[in-house]
Amino acid sequence: MKVACVGGGPAGLYLSILLKLQDPSHDITVFERDPEGSTYGWGVTYWRGLLDRLHTHDPVTARAVEEASVRWSDGVAHVRDLSTRHRGDQGHGIGRHRLLEILAARARSLGVRLEHGHEITGHDIPDADLVVAADGVRSALRTRYADHFGTDVRPGGNPYIWLGTTKVFDAFTFAFVETEHGWIWCYGYGYDAGHSTCVVECAPETHRGLGLDRATEADSLALLEKLFAHVLDGRPLIGRSQADAPAPWLTFRTITNRTWHRGNLVLLGDAAHTTHYSIGAGTTLALEDAIALAGALRAHDTLPQALTAYERERRAALLPAQSAARYSAQWYENLPRYIDLPPEQMFALLGQRHSPLLPHVPPQLYYRLDRAAGQLGALRRLKRRLGPRVARALHARRLAGRG
Repeated sequence: MKVACVGGGPAGLYLSILLKLQDPSHDITVFERDPEGSTYGWGVTYWRGLLDRLHTHDPVTARAVEEASVRWSDGVAHVRDLSTRHRGDQGHGIGRHRLLEILAARARSLGVRLEHGHEITGHDIPDADLVVAADGVRSALRTRYADHFGTDVRPGGNPYIWLGTTKVFDAFTFAFVETEHGWIWCYGYGYDAGHSTCVVECAPETHRGLGLDRATEADSLALLEKLFAHVLDGRPLIGRSQADAPAPWLTFRTITNRTWHRGNLVLLGDAAHTTHYSIGAGTTLALEDAIALAGALRAHDTLPQALTAYERERRAALLPAQSAARYSAQWYENLPRYIDLPPEQMFALLGQRHSPLLPHVPPQLYYRLDRAAGQLGALRRLKRRLGPRVARALHARRLAGRG
């Protein structure tokens, strides 16, 4: 089969790897519009479950990704001059540059052709048996047939900016700072031995009040470094090296599509769907798309059957993540509802921000109910664990009494 994969991000590269592993005779080309090594995005996060799936499908790639990743298991929240730390699941961070280097090297080693600096528009679709639109949020191929795909784009409310820093966070770090124009906050996590990602977000009125809507990148970084100095420890924030240009603030766009395929053209990753960055799942979902598409192509005899099965599987799998992302974004957009709680309560509800019930229950009541449910669950687990031991001990005592 001849495959043209448009977009050299994680989804497109990993799909090309999986297809070559399934059948080395596949003729696969990955087209990427940007020069090699020019990617922007600092670090990405993922969790152990993804790594286990990578080990199942390609141990070589999985080992390289794991070796290049950093790990953390704590979450830290700073609110005004108060801080709290909680133990959580183990998270992983890897530089986007490094991840793409690993995937590109593996793809080349299997015989995939990579053509960088080659932009595919909606009017010059490659001649192939299968064309994969893995060209991201602004997918040219999806846009070309937007009516067919039924593309829906919904902008979020809060502006955000994606930055790097030489401050290496030892935990997934949240910092909330109160200004005279409202709250501004950041999420920080390490991705290699010397760098972290730092995403800054605020409400639109705070963005305007602080002058961030009209500041250059250099001026924005200077202000943000001052606001978050207590968590950056004096380390600088790193932008896109265009100091005199406007700072690249964005509003997140949630993209959905009524269908994901048209003839031999199929959507993959962010071209098919997006989930708010606050749940840290974008790269994971894109790689899982690639796994599902490769599996469907292996399992079905015809392309229409395979693309239909892929879409059906991934739509069902995405529902929990899409719901979690939607409620997570709303939590931040309604930050004043939670920010004045005691730090341990605020942080607990930060961890519960995916809950569809939380917006409809008074925060302190929800916290008490959640604590009670947790204690009840712990008691039930303890009873299940100790029950057989207690029963055996009582039985032994009864037998001893009879003796």
